[in-house]
Amino acid sequence: MEAASLSSLAATQLGTASSLPIDITIETIVATLIICLGLVSGTSQLRPIQWRVWAGKIEQEGEVGFRNSSGEVEKDYVGNPFRLLESRPGFIDIRKQRSEFATWVKNEAVET
Repeated sequence: MEAASLSSLAATQLGTASSLPIDITIETIVATLIICLGLVSGTSQLRPIQWRVWAGKIEQEGEVGFRNSSGEVEKDYVGNPFRLLESRPGFIDIRKQRSEFATWVKNEAVET
């Protein structure tokens, strides 16, 4: 029993005593920094944080304002993000439908 506890104690101490060599640690840090810089420099132009500023830019400039350096429209350009809210596809205008129905009833009454 004593041998088993000593061997398990020795195994845990052996793992914590060994550390990575300093050159591997430095190489890992430098590689991480290079990867981060590459990702940051390769991203597209940042959009304004405020939605109204971005939507205003879209309405004023359209696709022209979202062309990349090669002249193509960026793949994340979707147009006006408020288009669906402004058109209100789920909104029913009861007054308009009532007047259309009244006009239809009057036209049907005249024809018969």
